[in-house]
Amino acid sequence: MLKQPSRLRAHALLRKYSEMETAVRRVRPGDADRLREVRLSALRDAPSAFASSFETEVVHPAAAWAEAAEARSSGIDDATFLAEVGPDCVGLIGAFRRPGRPGVVELVSMWVAPELRRRGVGRLLVEQAVAWAGDTGADAVELWVTRGNYAAIAMYRNSGFTLKNEHQPLPSDPCRDEVRMVLEVPRSSAG
Repeated sequence: MLKQPSRLRAHALLRKYSEMETAVRRVRPGDADRLREVRLSALRDAPSAFASSFETEVVHPAAAWAEAAEARSSGIDDATFLAEVGPDCVGLIGAFRRPGRPGVVELVSMWVAPELRRRGVGRLLVEQAVAWAGDTGADAVELWVTRGNYAAIAMYRNSGFTLKNEHQPLPSDPCRDEVRMVLEVPRSSAG
């Protein structure tokens, strides 16, 4: 499990990771332990960025993680993608369709390990989720991002998302708010 690295450890990890390629793939049915590890790392690292908490999810039984990995590994309604560098799982992103809105995919639970931020891992995760959305017939991809998270907003803008004039309370901290961003999915000219 990735832990908060010391400065020396972070430097060593950056050197190690800079020599390895990042792979992004959809979660597989057998990835329950990997999914649990990266999700708990995300909740521990950035508790205010998620609608859930470490305390809530750490007690989920192994069967719940196995069920989540299985459910998100195939189909067009729900997907989770993992970013891996060598043997380490260093990021994740979720994508799902809300009932009644089949043409819209919502991105959620975006997280990259602190030592790999601003190195393109988040962009790769977003690209994979957007590609999945387009491949499964979505017209738009939407997300909510915490107001003031300028690095995330810039990354989403660089990925083609635009800010909308919509905001709502952050589920984990109603004293803060989040803003909506949207990307229109280009339609293929083939077919």
